[in-house]
Amino acid sequence: MILSRRHWSARMRAAVTAATALTATGLLAVAPGATAAYADAAEPAGVSAAAPSGAVPEMYRSGTGPEVRVNQVGYLPDGPKNATVASDAGTGVPWQLRNAAGKTVASGLTTPRGMDAASAQSVHAIDFSAYTTPGKGYRLVVGGEASHPFAIGADVYDGLRQDALKFYYTQRSGIAIDDRLRPGYGRPAGHVSAGETGDRAVPCVNNGCDYTLNVAGGWYDAGDQGKYVVNGGISVYQLMNEFERSRTAPTGGAAKLGDGALAIPESHNGVPDILDEARWEQEFLLRMQVPAGKPLAGMAHHKVQDDSWTTLPTRPDQDTKKRVLYPPSTAATLNLAATAAQAARVFAPYDRAFAERNLAAAKAAWAAAKAHPSMYASGDSGSGGGGYGDTDVSDEFYWAAAELYLTTGEQQYADFLHASPQHTADIWSERGFGWDHVAALGRLDLATVPNNLPDRDAVRRSVVQGADRYLATLRANPYGTPYAPSDNRYDWGSNSMVLNNLVVIATAYDLTGDAKYRDGVLQGMDYVLGRNVLDRSYVTGYGTNYSHNQHSRWYAHSLDKRLPAPPKGALAGGANSGNEDDVAKAKLAGCAPQYCYVDDVMAFAGNELTINWNAPLAWVSAFISDQRDGGVREPAPAQVTNPVRR
Repeated sequence: MILSRRHWSARMRAAVTAATALTATGLLAVAPGATAAYADAAEPAGVSAAAPSGAVPEMYRSGTGPEVRVNQVGYLPDGPKNATVASDAGTGVPWQLRNAAGKTVASGLTTPRGMDAASAQSVHAIDFSAYTTPGKGYRLVVGGEASHPFAIGADVYDGLRQDALKFYYTQRSGIAIDDRLRPGYGRPAGHVSAGETGDRAVPCVNNGCDYTLNVAGGWYDAGDQGKYVVNGGISVYQLMNEFERSRTAPTGGAAKLGDGALAIPESHNGVPDILDEARWEQEFLLRMQVPAGKPLAGMAHHKVQDDSWTTLPTRPDQDTKKRVLYPPSTAATLNLAATAAQAARVFAPYDRAFAERNLAAAKAAWAAAKAHPSMYASGDSGSGGGGYGDTDVSDEFYWAAAELYLTTGEQQYADFLHASPQHTADIWSERGFGWDHVAALGRLDLATVPNNLPDRDAVRRSVVQGADRYLATLRANPYGTPYAPSDNRYDWGSNSMVLNNLVVIATAYDLTGDAKYRDGVLQGMDYVLGRNVLDRSYVTGYGTNYSHNQHSRWYAHSLDKRLPAPPKGALAGGANSGNEDDVAKAKLAGCAPQYCYVDDVMAFAGNELTINWNAPLAWVSAFISDQRDGGVREPAPAQVTNPVRR
């Protein structure tokens, strides 16, 4: 199965190559002092990695930082504390934990873990969980080499919880970004003109319909300026799901997601900020629905995008390309049905009219999808946007039915769930769920959102079984990640797969109260924040050595010094064995999976930022931030139903 975000066409690669060539020849305007697009990303000095010849790309041969790899942000006092060390030694070697003053406060011997296929390194593990004293500036030292500094504290994830969500405001389309709210990121509204370059009256591509739609608003999907319903769907789902978890889980942190938490224009309006942000996207998804009285009424258009690729850099308000709607698809329609049903549930206490509008849209989309069950979007993206093709929508049907059942309690949706093969299928693949494999979203919500499904206990057991599988992968992995594909190939957006698998493990903790799941989430997050072969935190602004040149047309400081770098809390896609972009092809040939990454703005295959990658980052960060003291928790409440009926 393919879970990678492989929507970039040959024409996109050609466009990026052309932009790079123009930059090199001076034909593409770049501010004075800006770095060339293919300039080497700055890498910290270090010692050579112990890996077989050919497994380490040439750019990393001079070292990727300290051989002692840690979570560069930090660890909870009562949580697991693990590190990985590159070493060929056959027996354990001494390690010391030193505080900010350089005093050794703990010590021990490493544990040899042998050869790790993903990094092509022989590695050792360090477990210093017994040390619980809060503080900053700790370092692990092995053989005289020290790790990057890190903290131990209950609050080490509080900032990331907020920043991962604040990312969405600067991704907004159709609104000016207020520099007072995001200093350095202010810009005019994008795609609001009344003409063909705006989103207020967008025609169908190739004149495929006799109407235009106002599809203003929403979030730009990634480093491009397209807006895609199937990727927006899973993203807004995870934000609303994060909010629902905060209300139902034993360790939920609803106050941290409340009104005023995110410093957005809607702050202090009486609605939790996370829902205000989700609404910006959900309003866009509603606008993508085919109007009543038109052919295919109730279906949702698959995407809106430029009719050809813009160059890098291009700010959204400077985009001169024509905007076009792509045809409706069953997958997009079911994404709308699912998220609108979910929105009807979560917004009901705050805006009853908006909740009812969503429920009506969800039911119309459901009926339309059942009437047109095989309108598949092509995987050929054309020029100007991603394809997001998907020819199996049984999982989308299952997810939509689950959300409609949870919101309405109506028997017709329960009957559909029980008739669906997805209801009892083993959906916990080794790569995890994603925008094109969404059955897990329905299963997770059926397990956690209060409802009266007769076989709900079996649903809950299945989630725990999935978590056990990912936990076993994590424990077997010397870098402590729940992602280890059997073909030893990392996917496009591998970091999001790590995080989505952690969502499953975290949900098992909420369901059971068993601390092993909580500890698994804490350990699994280490990989994203620096415990990896590149000694890199993949989150901008977090850690010592972090990604800061993610692929984006307007967070493009390395191309134009007048533009900002990606905002704090933005997640890079991560290692990708496919090496689909020209930078990766040139620099990462023959890379071992974990090495297949370069922090370059033009390296879109591994270094893009997207709304569906930041969503699980926000979710998992919030979960960890809620775990202020360890131990067993009471499981989440099991059975209460409060349907929204219309």
